[in-house]
Amino acid sequence: MSKPRPIELEFSRKYDQQHAVQYLHKHHDGLARRLSHWRDEQLARQALKLADEPNLVLDLPCGAGRFWPLLAERPNRVILAADNSAHMLATAQASQPAEVVSRVEKFQTSAFDITLGPNAVDCIFSIRLLHHIAEAEHRLAILREFHRVTRDTVIISLWVDGNYKAWKRKRLEAKRASQGRASENQNRFVVKRQVIEAEFRQAGFEIIGHQDFLPGYAMWRVYTLRKVA
Repeated sequence: MSKPRPIELEFSRKYDQQHAVQYLHKHHDGLARRLSHWRDEQLARQALKLADEPNLVLDLPCGAGRFWPLLAERPNRVILAADNSAHMLATAQASQPAEVVSRVEKFQTSAFDITLGPNAVDCIFSIRLLHHIAEAEHRLAILREFHRVTRDTVIISLWVDGNYKAWKRKRLEAKRASQGRASENQNRFVVKRQVIEAEFRQAGFEIIGHQDFLPGYAMWRVYTLRKVA
């Protein structure tokens, strides 16, 4: 019996060479973006500390490799990096410092069907993926695949409710819908906190902790999870 084809979502097809280069530059474009990147790194370091500074980390999706220097700060850490887009991997290879790139083992794969065996890594580091996933069944498919591949922890970020920006976004989307202007191309979504936290538990994880980008204001939240079942 043949293995079913992995799930492929529309947003993942946009990352051609042009989009990959744009993605590389956007996090350093202007003071606000650079401050945002600095805060992302601060949250990532806190999450890695909560995860007991894992030695073998899978960065998925790695994008243009913007977290590779941070992951490489610990000299004994083994870094695997994967992305669904070959263009993203090529951009990361070309743009990140050579001494960092030499530390990273890169491969192309889908978060829905990771080409690694069970319990292959200490930690999966997954920043800015889940906010693209609208359907609970798709989020659970990713979480269950993460559960299969990690032997210990997962670090994951997404948009959650319970803050000013999520409230503002909900109002804007309601206004657009009332005017018949609902976006057909929407590919970023807010998930209720109690919903995603229930999905974590359903997939076999417990929550070690979380950090908010700007508590009470911003939608970004980083969760550190531990595999329990």
